[in-house]
Amino acid sequence: WALNEESFWNFLQIYVRGCVRSASAGERKMSGEEEQMECDSSSPELDPGLAEHYKQQGNEAYRSGEYQEAEELYSRAIFHSPNCAAYYGNRSAALLMQENYKAALEDSIKCVKLDESFTKGYLRAAKCYLMLGNPGLATDYYAKVLEAEPRNRQALEELEAVRKVQRFLELTRRESEKQDYRAAVFYLDRCLDAAPGCVQWRTMKAEALALAKKYDDAHSLCNDLLRLDRTNADAMYAKAICFYYQDVPEKATQFFQQALRVAPDHRKSRQAIKKSKLLLAKKEEGNAAFKRGSLQEAFDIYSEALQIDPLNTFTNSKLYCNRALVGSKLGNLETAIGDCTRAVELDPGYVRAYQRRAKLYQDNDQHEEAVRDLEKVMKMERTRENQDALKEGKRLLKISKRKDYYRILGVAKDANQDDIKKGYRKAALRHHPDRHATADQATKEAEEKIFKEVSEAYCVLSDVRKKNRYDNGYDLDELGGMDIDPTNLFATFFGGAGGMGFSSFGGGGFGGGGGRGSHYFTTSAPGEFTFQF
Repeated sequence: WALNEESFWNFLQIYVRGCVRSASAGERKMSGEEEQMECDSSSPELDPGLAEHYKQQGNEAYRSGEYQEAEELYSRAIFHSPNCAAYYGNRSAALLMQENYKAALEDSIKCVKLDESFTKGYLRAAKCYLMLGNPGLATDYYAKVLEAEPRNRQALEELEAVRKVQRFLELTRRESEKQDYRAAVFYLDRCLDAAPGCVQWRTMKAEALALAKKYDDAHSLCNDLLRLDRTNADAMYAKAICFYYQDVPEKATQFFQQALRVAPDHRKSRQAIKKSKLLLAKKEEGNAAFKRGSLQEAFDIYSEALQIDPLNTFTNSKLYCNRALVGSKLGNLETAIGDCTRAVELDPGYVRAYQRRAKLYQDNDQHEEAVRDLEKVMKMERTRENQDALKEGKRLLKISKRKDYYRILGVAKDANQDDIKKGYRKAALRHHPDRHATADQATKEAEEKIFKEVSEAYCVLSDVRKKNRYDNGYDLDELGGMDIDPTNLFATFFGGAGGMGFSSFGGGGFGGGGGRGSHYFTTSAPGEFTFQF
């Protein structure tokens, strides 16, 4: 709708001819040829009395809420009296009630051109401009009313509302620049309180909802807008970014392309489709590098992809999860755990990220954290596989809370019996209480406790049956045979050797063990130690 008189009259002639064609047979009876001749005629039949009759009928229809019928009747009045400002003003009111703001604006402007003192025409034009998203021009038309009628209450009240809208639009712009889209939605809602039918602001709200991750609300609003106007490129763009940020690239591309077909110069759609393709390409490039075993290259590519669009939370969540897997294979457990944490922060419902982090926690001996993640997984997806994983996680947690006999002996968890014997020999000699006979009381007690634990560890790990049960998570009291005397074990272990022994272990005994007599040590050669009991 071009806002000029020539285009308006072209529209009016076509529109009125349509109204004439729909007139009742009782009003106009003519043959098909005569009707065609009238449609071809561009000259209105001037009849002010008939025009007034149609206006009165239009007023009755308007009061009854029959706005489309009122519009048609006012159009007939205009046909018979095309220079009456009031008829255009009335039709603009009917068009406003049908939310046809562009046509209503045409009529409002026409009526004030015909009668510059027609106050209602200015007020309706201002209302139309506001509904069309142009509060600046609305302000101008309210100013024209107040110039002629400074105390016009309607103009004063509506002008104040328009000024509030302008402030809200400025706040919307500021919050959008700060990427606080929830606040932007709030201020747009305040604008729509004043102009609920404004397509421009509703479209802006749809985009802000998408950026605020309110995808369901954004989709719903976009659908409403596209039902009103299937050529609304901005609504297509808003729907496209919903799909884009939900990591549905095929649907996103489809709507970006639709927007560009409707509006080839739609800059935001063109930029977004380019970004979408780049992000997808980088993700696939990183996956390919991982599959061929180029771990560091894959890690670097995923890192580059994460810089493309920080707002794309779902895609970035997957990128972090992928990078965590690569990081774990590179041996960077802490970094990998951090990437999984960022993944679930971006997408709290991302099951695979919780599963991967649980496994990393287990590898890092953080079993309580692993169980927490596995419990979350079970709440989200109650499958047999996840149930088994949680059961295993709890078993590992239980094991982690027991004494770590392997650590006590200083050997690996896959140590063989020779390694276990060497570990016991070294630990027993280091922590034997007589080695610390001259230490303070606290140190003596600490070393005696460790010496007992060393003996306990050796007792379990040197027995194949007990070791197997220990490795499979049985409680210590289920293992049996734990009531040992560290001194006797020490004596038995070293009893066959000769040469060097500890002297004067001190009186008393360990645990339930018997007392100790005097012992001595000798050296048979430098660096060679043997024990004598």
